[in-house]
Amino acid sequence: MCRLFGFRSVTSSQVHRSLVSAENALAVQSRVHKDGWGVAWYHLGVPHLIKGADSAFQDRMFARVSGVVASRTVLAHIRQATVGDINVLNSHPFQFGRWVMAHNGTVFEFARHREALLNLIDPALRRSVLGDTDSEVLFMLVLTELARRVDLDAPVVSVPQVAGAIEAALNRVRALCDESADRASRLTVLLTNGDTLVGACSGRELHWSTWKHACQDKNVCAFHAPNCEAPTVDGKVNHLILSSEPLQGENDWTELPFGGVVGVDADMQLWRGRLGEGVTAVGRAG
Repeated sequence: MCRLFGFRSVTSSQVHRSLVSAENALAVQSRVHKDGWGVAWYHLGVPHLIKGADSAFQDRMFARVSGVVASRTVLAHIRQATVGDINVLNSHPFQFGRWVMAHNGTVFEFARHREALLNLIDPALRRSVLGDTDSEVLFMLVLTELARRVDLDAPVVSVPQVAGAIEAALNRVRALCDESADRASRLTVLLTNGDTLVGACSGRELHWSTWKHACQDKNVCAFHAPNCEAPTVDGKVNHLILSSEPLQGENDWTELPFGGVVGVDADMQLWRGRLGEGVTAVGRAG
């Protein structure tokens, strides 16, 4: 079991507290989830990615990276290995072009079905599979499905397009690998291109937050708005945070149910829904 963290905001922000200094920050959680780490962030629309194969708690580079990263979009992961060796290639997140994904869970009977899964991936993407994890194969499956819906280099990609691609990829994995509800793959994922961020809970826990019960920076933050300290009703948010477990601090957290999907687009419009049912924009009429 791994731990996920995703952040999308209207303004560049540091995430040091969530990754390092909170009581249950990712660095603290990595005492258990100790088989590698990765942090991805975006600058001028371009993803930057640093990964390690050691425990984030013991790796000084994790603390250094977490202390300097300031971005509108950040994706981080700490790994507890179930499939694949412990090395940098197998550490999450995984990147292709502008797209970055992290996964929490395990594809059931992956070794037995690996070649069949690889054959489902677009050949142009398949050659970019460098490690031996189920998660990287799942990433390329998601991008294969996304490429059926939109150009992967398109400047604007909607939450419904991303959610639809995730759903289609998960369905393909389950149709091939899962034997029953008791022997099913666990496929919780975070996916972003720096503008659109989507989380889907499909087997492992995921929590989300768009507001704080108290903001310590409201007197100095140029982007502070009433919806920073109140539940979202109009559909536009100043930030979306996704985490495997609620992080200590001022954010108010909601658990995403099994099959739940939540995301924001380039305009910070919040979308919610369920796998198999689609997603809708929160607060949007019609």
